[in-house]
Amino acid sequence: MKEIKHQWKNTHSKFLHTEVKPIFWYNNKLINSQTIELDINNPGLLYGATIFTTLRVYDSLDNPLTQWQAHLARIKTSLNHFSWQQPNWDSIRNGAVLMKQHFPVLRVTVFPDGKEWITGRMLASDLKELQKHGITASVVQDYYRSLPGHKTGNYLAPILAKTDAAQNHNSQEAIFIDEKGNWLETTTGNLWGWKDNCWWTPPLSTGILPGIAREYIRTNLIQQNQVVREDVWNIKLVKSFETLAYSNCIVEIIPIHTVVTDTGTLTYGAQHPSLIKLQALFQKD
Repeated sequence: MKEIKHQWKNTHSKFLHTEVKPIFWYNNKLINSQTIELDINNPGLLYGATIFTTLRVYDSLDNPLTQWQAHLARIKTSLNHFSWQQPNWDSIRNGAVLMKQHFPVLRVTVFPDGKEWITGRMLASDLKELQKHGITASVVQDYYRSLPGHKTGNYLAPILAKTDAAQNHNSQEAIFIDEKGNWLETTTGNLWGWKDNCWWTPPLSTGILPGIAREYIRTNLIQQNQVVREDVWNIKLVKSFETLAYSNCIVEIIPIHTVVTDTGTLTYGAQHPSLIKLQALFQKD
């Protein structure tokens, strides 16, 4: 039992890359503490009923790479879909401006009653190494993201899937699949594969999170007159990719050099020239 708890703690910590200072923003106040006071009947506490977005601040909220407006739009879309109360948007911006002085990564959470909660963390210390050399991922079964089109506080399935992959296959990521075995996304990002001189990514219609980094990459590639193929990722397609990667707003692009499946192991080039061009989309200059 102690070993299981230890594994859970280590994996959960790696999932969040948590290096937390005792400070956060809640309901228009900057609070110096590592504890938050919530009503025992708060639906966010009871059911994970919150909407959140996680962003990386590139110097300022208004830097195009920060994608601040896209993150706000994500929250607004989900709040409108669930008919939840709108927050004080000025308070969210004020809180983010203060919190970015302490952290490069911010998580903006909104409760059903419209109260905002902003926490922060540091970037993973090994991020540059992962971006250069890549990771191992495992295809996991029987785990499904709750309401995949929305980023809700119910993140139990991704955490359990990533824990499963780490404990059973020594993998740093897990890949969700649908009932037919088609690849969907990782627990923390969208998938990208390279073949036939273009990038491929699963379509949103397959039931994946509409990632902000995914849209940023897709839009920039199209603006550069590059083809982006959005097709279902069946096993035949994924075996044909020359290189594989996943994206999110924090890690940008990370290659996946090895994928563990229930029928064997797939390998991909982690230093493919196409990856360098994709990673260049996130250069500050």
